[in-house]
Amino acid sequence: MIRLERIRKRFGAHEVLRGVSLSVRTGSTLALLGPSGVGKSVLLKTTIGLLEPDEGEIWVEGVELTSAPARAADAVRGTMGYVFQYSALFDSLTVGENVLLGLDEAEWHPDSPAARARLKECLRWVNLDPAIATQYPGELSGGMQKRVAVARAIVGEQRYLLYDEPTSGLDPLNAENIAGLICRLRRDLGVTSIVVTHDFELAKSVGDQVAILDGGRIVADVPAPALDALDHPMVRAFRHRPHRVECVV
Repeated sequence: MIRLERIRKRFGAHEVLRGVSLSVRTGSTLALLGPSGVGKSVLLKTTIGLLEPDEGEIWVEGVELTSAPARAADAVRGTMGYVFQYSALFDSLTVGENVLLGLDEAEWHPDSPAARARLKECLRWVNLDPAIATQYPGELSGGMQKRVAVARAIVGEQRYLLYDEPTSGLDPLNAENIAGLICRLRRDLGVTSIVVTHDFELAKSVGDQVAILDGGRIVADVPAPALDALDHPMVRAFRHRPHRVECVV
């Protein structure tokens, strides 16, 4: 379970997060919805420890990460995978080398037979042919790069996945493929996920619950089926749009 309590984050005079509290049940997916620039990515990076909150508590598996000893906090963060908005693959490394960066070298040697077997397994999990392990990111489509990024996020058997705009820049077919992958990882691996997005249909498709972040605060937190009934400007703006993202698994 992930639980955020009263998270505040300021950059200079600008307070981005103003006391955000959220809970994500074990084995479920929270879609964090909101327009661009409201702090969704800041909240995600704060959750995993890429940014430090100015105030508040971050609880994962019963450990409060902002006050725990470094070794205990790092152990919990090792169970968390992060999928960056634009994949963040290293162009100078092969696909295989990029994925294996997600392994803890204290437990896995990247050149070991076990690590290589795990690499193949994870590429298959994200519907990629293991043969692409020798290719470079620049040789892949945007959708394939995104799936490589997901493989890197799960290669260490992470139990928590944080997705930052996972369908950003993708065409509708690839966006649907990524939505299906998010759902399959929840169903088959039991991962607990937070999906940051400004895509209303993606939020409804992949989320068990949907929270709306606006003005630095959570203004709604509802089960996904109840999203359409919310009286919120963002919901009203999207309610009658024809586009749909199906969570096909």
